[in-house]
Amino acid sequence: MSFRFSGGSRVCSRAGSVRLSRGGAGFVAGNVCVGPGAESSFSCTLAGISSGGSFGNEGSSRGNSVGFINNEPGLFSGNEKVAMQNLNDRLALYLNHVSSLEEANTDLEKKIEDWYEKCRPGKGRRLDHDCSRYFPVIEDLKRQILSMTTCNANLVLQNDNARLTADDFKMKHQSVEADTNGLRRVLDELTLSTTDLEIQREALSEELTYLQKNHEENASGGNINVEMNAAPGLDLTAMLNNMRAEYEDLAEQNRKDAEASFKEKSASLQQQISDDAGAITAARNELMELKRNLQTLEIELQSITAMKQSYESSLAETEGNYYAQLQQIQEQIGLREEQLQQTRTETESQKLEHEQLLGIKTCLEKEIDTYCNLLDREEQDSAEETFARTVAEELDQLGNLLSLRVHSVEEKSSKISNITMEQWLPSKAP
Repeated sequence: MSFRFSGGSRVCSRAGSVRLSRGGAGFVAGNVCVGPGAESSFSCTLAGISSGGSFGNEGSSRGNSVGFINNEPGLFSGNEKVAMQNLNDRLALYLNHVSSLEEANTDLEKKIEDWYEKCRPGKGRRLDHDCSRYFPVIEDLKRQILSMTTCNANLVLQNDNARLTADDFKMKHQSVEADTNGLRRVLDELTLSTTDLEIQREALSEELTYLQKNHEENASGGNINVEMNAAPGLDLTAMLNNMRAEYEDLAEQNRKDAEASFKEKSASLQQQISDDAGAITAARNELMELKRNLQTLEIELQSITAMKQSYESSLAETEGNYYAQLQQIQEQIGLREEQLQQTRTETESQKLEHEQLLGIKTCLEKEIDTYCNLLDREEQDSAEETFARTVAEELDQLGNLLSLRVHSVEEKSSKISNITMEQWLPSKAP
């Protein structure tokens, strides 16, 4: 559709054909006309509004967009043309931004639905961090650790048993050496006693030989014939023989007594040595058995302590792993909750913006319907008419749109129509 606005007379005349193309969900205006005449004029092109919210300019490069008139004596001027072009560009960018936000919102909703579909309990799915595949490896490693611990304990036990056996043989060797040394000392004492008795026997033999020699000398050198009248004397030979027999009997008795005493003392000493050796051997065997039992119990205690420490370390490691996994899962749950809350907040914000833009779209559609009605009436009415439209936009300091006011004035020969539409927009936080 084409309009030619005359700045001097505010009269809108028919400068070209009007074409209204109605789409499925929007309005499209395509023709742009430039009115003839000497007065100042300009051509305007209404932009097509689609259901998605896109805003596109159509027409020749000489056309300008619909302007906004605010507190000016004339309807349009050069600065207002630039302002209208800028405002239309801003509106186009804004609608493009709305379209991109709607696409992003649709994408986020699709992602949220996919995430709920994946994490829904009915599906039996879990989070990505599934550690069940590590459980067989952990169990295998635990079995290997337990097997190595058992082998190590067995090796330690065998080593201790070998060391105990070596100590036992060493103690037995020392015991045999001690017994041998004791028997050697007893043998030395017996040898000394035998030597003393031999010396005593030799001394007595020498004394006997000396007495016999003296007796023989006395007997051979004492032949004196003495004649005297005296009583018969004693028989010295018989007396000497008797003395010899007595001394021989005494020496034999002493020898037998010494031999009997030696045998008795040797037997008692041997019996005492045997008893002491048996008692010592029994005590040593008992001591070795007690030591062996003590070392066996110590080895078992060490093995049990090592197994306990291994189990405690394995339990602590397992608890640490599960605690770390639980922390990761809790962190992931918190992150997912934060993402869900952020998505909900963004969805609410986009929903609010969508409602605001939908209100603006409705307002603009109503305005276009008004334009169409006016054009339809213009075709039926041949009288001159005057039409003016004012759009007021209120912005804050940061450039956010606060309110949008559209004021249309139609002057005909018979009546004047004023149409005012106002759309208030809540201010957005910077």
